[in-house]
Amino acid sequence: MAQLGSAVFQKKRPDPLRPRNTGCTFFEPTHPETRTRLACERSVTRPEAQVGSPAEGLVLPANQPMNGFPPRSSERRKTISTNNHTSKTEQEQEPLPPIHSNPTINVFRSILTGIDPSKCEENGENAFYVCDLAYVYRQYLRWQHTLGGRVEPFFAVKCNPDKVVLKLLAQLGMGFDCASHAEIEMVLKLGVLSGRIIYANPCKAGSFVRHAHSKGVEMMTFDNQDELEKVAKFHPTARMVLRILTDDSGSLCRLGEKFGAPLENVRALLERAKELNVTVIGVAFHVGSGCSNPQLYIDAVGRAKWTFELAQELGFQFDLLDVGGGFGDDNFDILAEGLLAGLDKYFPVGCGVRVIAEPGRYFVTSAFELATNVIARRKAPTLPPPDAKTLGSPDHVAAAEKNDQDSPVTMYYINDGVYGAFNCIIFDHQVVEPKVLTLGGVFYGDGFTETGYPSGPMTPSISEHEMDCSTDSLGSLSASSALFDARRPAPPFLVDELELCKIFGPSCDSIDLVCPSSLLPVNRLLVGDWLRWPNMGAYTICAASQFNGFKLSQVVYTIGDPSLDLKVRSILSSTFTGDM
Repeated sequence: MAQLGSAVFQKKRPDPLRPRNTGCTFFEPTHPETRTRLACERSVTRPEAQVGSPAEGLVLPANQPMNGFPPRSSERRKTISTNNHTSKTEQEQEPLPPIHSNPTINVFRSILTGIDPSKCEENGENAFYVCDLAYVYRQYLRWQHTLGGRVEPFFAVKCNPDKVVLKLLAQLGMGFDCASHAEIEMVLKLGVLSGRIIYANPCKAGSFVRHAHSKGVEMMTFDNQDELEKVAKFHPTARMVLRILTDDSGSLCRLGEKFGAPLENVRALLERAKELNVTVIGVAFHVGSGCSNPQLYIDAVGRAKWTFELAQELGFQFDLLDVGGGFGDDNFDILAEGLLAGLDKYFPVGCGVRVIAEPGRYFVTSAFELATNVIARRKAPTLPPPDAKTLGSPDHVAAAEKNDQDSPVTMYYINDGVYGAFNCIIFDHQVVEPKVLTLGGVFYGDGFTETGYPSGPMTPSISEHEMDCSTDSLGSLSASSALFDARRPAPPFLVDELELCKIFGPSCDSIDLVCPSSLLPVNRLLVGDWLRWPNMGAYTICAASQFNGFKLSQVVYTIGDPSLDLKVRSILSSTFTGDM
């Protein structure tokens, strides 16, 4: 393909609230088969499975209490498979948790105001997420503006299986990329029809294939001959999608080492599918999670086109292209331009091919922020204890002086770690950086700089009866007498007011290191203070464990954009019709 001019990838980021094609804010695919399928789904009467229908008694008032967590529901539901493969529940769908109507930082302030670490009940100061549902909705509108009409989004459930997020996306009419029978069940219980699911795991257990057949999930991926044998045996109505190997060298998480059939194996796989009478409808690829190079999409679409042509030669009539995931938030527009350039060249509008994608982190990364409590702190050791021969030697003194300058001075311990929310550090190669929420018990608001410390600390408002509040040995306010009514700005920190710190999680494992090096205020971050961690929505909740018995961090929900509050609530509380 001719090299794309740099101007293609430097377009101004569009306003996500302005639809690209029509006044409809919901996806309306151009492929005839897709239109027919969605029209049929929307016309099906499913009184027991209608998500968020008025009969379910979902009450979402605009003003929710600002100092509580969502209640735990003990209601159990049983899913029944019908001849139409729709999902029904014997009981009403469980109500949504409380949803706040404030920006994330205000939700943090409100919740932390009600938490006193010196008096709260056990687990009362646990870490927690705040999820901004308005952000998720804006990302949906942005997708529609940029790729709507060409590429249908199938949300990757594995990225974040939060039930409220899934419900919002389901109400918007999105499809879902599931990788296991449990994810399929999760989506079906939302009232999503099986035709809006792709089982995008090329290597499945035989029982999982049988389960997909029993639930009417027909679109599935494969990249090997054994998978074809299982499908032929257990799922005769499956519509298979061949996943091919592509270049993923520009991605954070490279998947090519595990999945994807090399092009030299494609002919043999298609011939075997023909022998087994397995229906193959198209091609899938994945350039890797967290892709940074738009050229990879162009190259992958070209490989898919080659596969389409080979399939036609063998007698197949492919009509589906799955372009996988890899889309982030910051670079979405440039990746979308690369994908569209590839589609325009190899699969132009009107070619009769339905194009879908499997975005995950794009929708949720920045929608979630995590608040963690400082549970302990101590000074970091300078050097390992020297032996008698080196103690006091010039070399040892020089090493100690260098270590004092370059190494973290203070070690902080927080109540979530790499076995919990921060598993993304290990499994998703993320580098996290904290921002201060409270300092010496004083709430700092949202004026933070990129280095993680406040650029404009706030002086607390102290009432007359609070003048005798306690201070610690360093002269800072005790976190147990936290004052969060902060309104008056104070001067920003100077460089010499910061120190290099390490931040550990709560477990007894030394691998539980969240931040090996972070700048935080000298001597002013106390036990009981809170840190804020942005961009915690992707591959965090889904892989968190309860190692050492620590509880998983709960999620608090808000709609942070007042202009979208009523819209998001109406979507969550009504049955999707496609014409909001």
